[in-house]
Amino acid sequence: DEEIQCWVRFSSKKQASFIQVSLVNLAKERGIDLIKIDTDKPLIDQGPFDCVLHKMDGDDWKRQLKEYGSEFPQALIIDSPEAIERLHNRISMLQAVGEVEIDCENASFGIPKQTVIYDVKMVSAINLESEGLEFPVIAKPLVADGSAKSHKMLLVFNKDGLRKLKPPIVLQEFVNHGAVIFKVYVVGDYVKCVKRKSLPDVKEDGLGRLESYLPFSQVSNLNNFEKNDDKYYKLMNLENTEFPPLSFLTDIARGLRRVTKLHLFNFDVIRDDRVGNRYLIIDINYFPGYAKMPNYECVLTDFFWDVLNQNDKSLGSLKNGHCEKEAGVLVGNSGCGEDEGTLPVSRLR
Repeated sequence: DEEIQCWVRFSSKKQASFIQVSLVNLAKERGIDLIKIDTDKPLIDQGPFDCVLHKMDGDDWKRQLKEYGSEFPQALIIDSPEAIERLHNRISMLQAVGEVEIDCENASFGIPKQTVIYDVKMVSAINLESEGLEFPVIAKPLVADGSAKSHKMLLVFNKDGLRKLKPPIVLQEFVNHGAVIFKVYVVGDYVKCVKRKSLPDVKEDGLGRLESYLPFSQVSNLNNFEKNDDKYYKLMNLENTEFPPLSFLTDIARGLRRVTKLHLFNFDVIRDDRVGNRYLIIDINYFPGYAKMPNYECVLTDFFWDVLNQNDKSLGSLKNGHCEKEAGVLVGNSGCGEDEGTLPVSRLR
């Protein structure tokens, strides 16, 4: 019957999408109070609370969390700013995938080939072939901090498109994947996969008819000349797309959780059309839009309950939830399937 208090700090946008009345009420029924952090007051002057849940960064916030943890060592802080920061760099983010090893007989996983450009002078000098890349490529900002700028991505079709890029930027191999992306949500031990429409496939014989580059928002118009084809509509029918094996995704999720030391994230997966049982992880996001996940209120409430009742800062194993959980094991720290190699990581400022 003891009441448990979770202290919550998000950006205003994240707070509006995540802290729904339905979540607050369900948590309350389980004896958990979700309380908003007062950003006008020092963190140390608030509480004490059982758990601090946040999606904020900055040196001052990290200092406040450290100070709070020293003053109230029994409080759980989910997750550590240092662990979250790894996902703010698109190179170090996907290097985590190469540290995951699972026992997979019928499928393999990895990341697309990619390289990073730090300097404007390198844009015109870069040789894609020497980097193992070919057009088209996806251009993504190196920094993935959730800002509007970090989401501005381009599909680049030729050298003229490369010259218009503004470093630091990551060039990532574009892989045809049937226009479907699998978003895998991880909440502690809970793993849920959903399907979403993605970029359409690009045919090699159509590259000459395309612009030098296109923003992702316009890529959906790539195949306008094919939209009268029945095959196009069949391709875009998500219901006909088979999910990757759930046990396979669950084991990857467990591995990523161990490597990153994070407990609230999702990762985006595509199926490589060149190899039917080959899957590529193209992005990892900390504390994603869980409100879009079916039954998210129950999943998150179970997570809070399990963590707080276990009272273990390692948060190593979460059990006894009321929502259905997928089985999985913690795994080793090397890649599965083909060796994707590693790339240098720039120091974040």
